[in-house]
Amino acid sequence: MRWNTMTLEFESRPCNESFARVSAAAFLAQLNPTVEEVADVKTAISEAVTNAMIHGYRQEKGKIQMKCVLDLEEKVFQVTVKDTGVGIENVEKAMEPMFTTCPELERSGMGFSFMEAFMDELEVRSHPGWGTEVVMKRKIGVHPEM
Repeated sequence: MRWNTMTLEFESRPCNESFARVSAAAFLAQLNPTVEEVADVKTAISEAVTNAMIHGYRQEKGKIQMKCVLDLEEKVFQVTVKDTGVGIENVEKAMEPMFTTCPELERSGMGFSFMEAFMDELEVRSHPGWGTEVVMKRKIGVHPEM
């Protein structure tokens, strides 16, 4: 069997950010990742989930869906974090380093930059009123130890 998948849905509460990170890390363990690879994936997931909570739902209640897919032959981990919040009007602008819609919350505007830095691929799909879907991929076992 080449593929394995896992889907979680949870409320947009800050305590669930660590739940998402740990769940994804446990699922990723099937590919025998390095400690650094796990840390990178967890950081990227943390940023995506936090963005959904703060920007997608504007700190109101909502549901976040996280789907993880493993390609067991190619050793690729893919995670999709999706919300049905306010959406992003200009994805290209939102992905610029230091851009934030919540400066009053002292947000750094580096969430998407961190996701890009820690993962091999990042795709953001969003429409105002529809929500946002962040898809990230990471090949496991090809990155040199630092």
